[in-house]
Order: sequence, then C-alpha cells, then structure tokens
Amino acid sequence: MTTTAAPTRASVGLRSDRGPILGSVMIAIALIAIDATILATAVPAIVRDLGGFTQFPWMFSAYLLTQAISTPIYGKLADNFGRKPLMLFGIGTFVLGSVLCAVAWSMGALIAFRALQGLGAGAIQPAGMTIMGDIYSVAERAVAQGYIASVWAMSAVIGPTLGGFFSDHLSWRWIFWINVPLGLLAAAVLWVRFDEKASLADHHERRPIDWTGAFLVAAAAALLLLGLLEGGIRWPWWSWQSAAALGGAALLAILFVGVERRAADPVLPGWLFRHRVLNAAMVAGFIAGVVMLGVTSYIPVYAQQVLGAGATVAGFAVAALAIGWPIAASTSGRVYLRCGFKSCLFLGSAFGAIGAGILTLVGPDSPIWLVAVACAVLGLGLGYVVSPSIVALQSAVEFRQRGVATGANMFARSVGSAVGVAAFGSIANAVVADRLGGAKAAGAVDLADLPAAVLDPALQTVFLAVAGCAFLLVLAALLMPSRVGPATSGTEATRE
Repeated sequence: MTTTAAPTRASVGLRSDRGPILGSVMIAIALIAIDATILATAVPAIVRDLGGFTQFPWMFSAYLLTQAISTPIYGKLADNFGRKPLMLFGIGTFVLGSVLCAVAWSMGALIAFRALQGLGAGAIQPAGMTIMGDIYSVAERAVAQGYIASVWAMSAVIGPTLGGFFSDHLSWRWIFWINVPLGLLAAAVLWVRFDEKASLADHHERRPIDWTGAFLVAAAAALLLLGLLEGGIRWPWWSWQSAAALGGAALLAILFVGVERRAADPVLPGWLFRHRVLNAAMVAGFIAGVVMLGVTSYIPVYAQQVLGAGATVAGFAVAALAIGWPIAASTSGRVYLRCGFKSCLFLGSAFGAIGAGILTLVGPDSPIWLVAVACAVLGLGLGYVVSPSIVALQSAVEFRQRGVATGANMFARSVGSAVGVAAFGSIANAVVADRLGGAKAAGAVDLADLPAAVLDPALQTVFLAVAGCAFLLVLAALLMPSRVGPATSGTEATRE
C-alpha cells in the first residue's frame, strides 16, 4: 500500500488513495484528544448536577487507569487479530461508554462509565498509530505524523471551548453525546475503506494468547498507577494504603516476569526491553509524559493565581505547547530522513531544554507571553522527540511485532504521566507545607486557593523539576542508534 514516489501531502494526505483511512484514524484519535481537554471546563456543572464533589477527580483517574493498563494488551492483540478489528472494538467501546456517561444518574455511575471509555481509548491510540505504520513508509510517515499531531493541536483549543459552551448553553451531557456521530463516522469509513487482508496474508500468524500475563501486567499497572495517582492526595505517601498499592504492584510485576519467561507468546516479550531502538523510544515517551503533566497541570494555576491572568488567557498560554508540537512533528521527517533519528532526538532535547529553561525564568512580574513562549519552544522539543520515536520503533520491528511495540511505547508515556502527577504534586506540597509551617496546615488549603507569596515558590520549584526532566531527554537521544532498520512497512522494506 506504500508508494515509491517522494512523499507529499498530495500523495499521503487526505486526498490520496489512503486519505479515507488517514481521516478515520484522525477522527478516532480526535475522540481521545478532545476528551482530554473538554471535560475539565465542565466539572463545576457536573458537580452541581450529580453531586459528589469529593469523588470527581476519579472521573479522570478511572479513565487514565483503564486506558493505561489496557494499552499494552491491545497492542499485542492487534498483532494477533489485526489492527482493524481492534480499532473498531476500541471505537465501539468508547462510543458505548460515551452514551452511558451522557445518561449517568450519579457521580459513581459516571466514574464507572468513564472507566469503560478508557478501555476504548486504550485500543484506539495504539491501533491507530500501528495502522499508520502499516500503510505508510518511513518517509511517508513524516508527512502523516503531521496530520495526527494537528489533531492534538486543534483539540487543545477546541476542547475547552466546546466544554464551556455545552456547560453554559446546553448541558454537560453533550460533551459525551458529540462522540457518538464522530465515532460512528470513523468506524464506518474504516470498515469500508481499510482492507488489511493482503497484509495479514503476508505477515499474520495466529498465536496463543497469554491471558495470565495479560492479567498480571494489567493488575500490576493498575496498582502502580493507583498508588502514584492517589498517594499524597487521598492518603499519605508513608501509609499502609501506599505500601499495599506499590508493594502489590512490585509483587505482581515479579510474578509477571516469571510467567513471561515460560509463556509461548508473552504479552510483553523480553526482547522489547533488549531492543535499543525500543528502549530509546520508551525512555522518550516516559519522560515526555512526565514533562507534559508538569506543564499542563501547573502553568494554568500559576498564570491565574500568581500572574493574575484570566482563565482564557491562561488556557491559550498552555495551548502554545500544542502549537509547537505539531509544527515539529510535521517537519521532523526532513530531519530524520536526512540526518537520522538520533540527530532528530538531539534537536528535540535541545528545544526541550531551552523551553524548560525559559520556564524557570518566569516570576511574579513576568508577562504572560513569556509563559507562552516557553510552552511553544517546549512543544517543539516534544514534537521532535515523541513522533520520530514512534516512527523509529515501528521501522525497527517486523509487521507482526509492530502492535506490541507501539502499545509498549504508549504505556510508557501513560506511566510517565502518572509519575509526573505524583512527583510534581509532592514537590509542590512540600514547599507549601514548609511555607505554611507544616503539612497539616497545608492540607487544609487547596493549592489553587493559596496566596501568590506561597504558590509562587512552590510552582517555581516544580518548573525547575520540569527543566531537569527535559534535560533527561538527552538520554533518549543517546540510546537511539545512528541507523534504524531494516523492517517491513506495508509491502515495502524501509531503512533509515
């Protein structure tokens, strides 16, 4: 399905012969991307309608948990049963969860249905990105990744606007109803236009499913993410709850390693962690997840509570991150095709370090545009690291290994996000406690309600930690080999 001509938007884009497939994947990814931003602005309206103020954070945590723990399993299933069935299953599950969320009668029900949505999202993202790796060559993916990245950029701006509009003028329930026509459209186009029988005939091999390994990795990941997301918030870090969650995760991980050594076809094969390209890509994804949470979680609070900007202006400052990312993703192909993936990652780590460095210069008297510039440059760095990393790993493995490799990368990014939430939250809380004279006094005050004199040093410390993590992106570049390949891409052998 790939072409040998020089890739252009005309040959790769929405008007090409593969355009409908690209369009359906973009719509499906948009369901996840918009969901990540549209719900936050509707929280007050949801709480007014359903109650459960103390429970509402689980609307986000339940979704993140089920999405993260299912992603590596779906990646393996995509290799066994094909990308198309997994993609259709993911879209169907996400749409079903959306319908149930739209008719939720209580906060508990909404949380449960959000978990179902997460199970759908866990299939959509790795299956969609694997389809891109199947139908496009390495050179063509440089163009196709720009389209996928643009979805996240537009969603960063459209999501909060739609969420606020629905909450103010219609109902928060429309946030979920809007997913139904979009999901059905994506599924219909994929069903009609995507035929992967030829690829499956050449590469597909039905293998036994490692259900024991799948259960153990899901349970271990669930306990790990639960401990990281709720530690220091619902319970102290040094408590029996944290010990049970993190200790249980470690025990299950040890059992998982033992089971995988004996499994005929493990859900996370050991070669994943011995493959230099995949290690570099997973390190990059993990660090990107950490950095993203530090920026998107704390810059809006800093902009509003310390700099005195309005919610809309603060939102646009963060949206600059989503502007730099797709610009880098769409131009990264020229870099890694000419200079190699390692050079591209070095360029990204340089931009990331510069952007994070600018962020450390922000103070109470700084203009909001300085924050936006920092986010835009940081976005360029992440765009030159994350998207090329996915292209590299898909180019370094065979067709029948591409799903599990992509799923492992997505899982690493999800775990990085959870680690970012835990680490930066602990840093901010420690500084606040020191300023207020103890953890007990700090626990009685919400972070967003703190005076600027207390909040400023706390969040500046977080920004310093973000900068440190951004510099660690250099490790991903060092791990990446100078040459990547060969591997099969569609029907054509490709080599960087």
